[in-house]
Amino acid sequence: MSARGARGMRTSAIVLGVVAALFAVAPHVYGNQSLLFTLMTFIVLAQGLNLLYGFTGYLPFGYVGFFGSGAYATSLLVLHTHLPVLGCVVGGALVALLLGLVLGPLLRLSGAYFSIANLAASQILFFVVSNPNLSDVTGGPYGLKIEQVYDPQHSYWAMLGVLLLACALAAYFRASRFGMSLRAIKQDAVSAAMAGIDVVRSRLIVWLVSAFVAGLAGGVYAWNLSVFYPDAVFTLQLSVFAIVFALFGGVGTVIGPMLGAALLYSLYSVIGISTPQYFQFIYGALIVLLVLFLPGGVLSLFQRRGIDVF
Repeated sequence: MSARGARGMRTSAIVLGVVAALFAVAPHVYGNQSLLFTLMTFIVLAQGLNLLYGFTGYLPFGYVGFFGSGAYATSLLVLHTHLPVLGCVVGGALVALLLGLVLGPLLRLSGAYFSIANLAASQILFFVVSNPNLSDVTGGPYGLKIEQVYDPQHSYWAMLGVLLLACALAAYFRASRFGMSLRAIKQDAVSAAMAGIDVVRSRLIVWLVSAFVAGLAGGVYAWNLSVFYPDAVFTLQLSVFAIVFALFGGVGTVIGPMLGAALLYSLYSVIGISTPQYFQFIYGALIVLLVLFLPGGVLSLFQRRGIDVF
């Protein structure tokens, strides 16, 4: 690793330490632990999406499919095995990873074709798990109940661990030689291949890592809720929020998705629930302004001034 990469890792370690401290102290300062948990969930999803889009240029509209599959697989493992709940969460993430491997051929597509195909795949998953004929297996439209493992306190700390893992992966992608090869592929895949970079293998690795992160988040989310329906974990709103949060903060960075999720979800929690019509207007205006004036996200304001952001 280069000296610049080592500095980046040290800076990222400091940032992760600060984030861990903030979320460790926050429940004692701010009483709504459920809102803090949801915020962490969105940060994880935005960061997981950032791993794929920020470093390879593949934008998965159906990213929620991995989240939902992780939630359902975790719940089914809780119901039908004697594994500890954390083992079930890891098992759910592995199912999401396996699903990513099955959907790996989608990486042969590019641009809007990949995004639409990924969206279609997530919708297929939704219709399968919500099928009334599969109620004995997936619960169908009635969802699943795992109230026997309901534990909001431990699931909160588990989500914090997933958040730190996702951010550490983003930091590694930024500072490592592998991350440099990903940025080369994103800029010009043909030239990267001619330089000796295994383009297909690199893209597949990032795709699977991104799926694994979403699966972990889905499993911990199911553990925290304990009772949920297909709409709760397969709603496209989760994908939309993750995309907007990541783009607003700035993709290809560690801090960007965290910043975007913190700012926009805080805005949503203040006005989006009580007055959704005003929130939708403000939200839409922010997106338009972002596309027109800050396509690189909020952090691009610092990058324009020569400030290196992580």
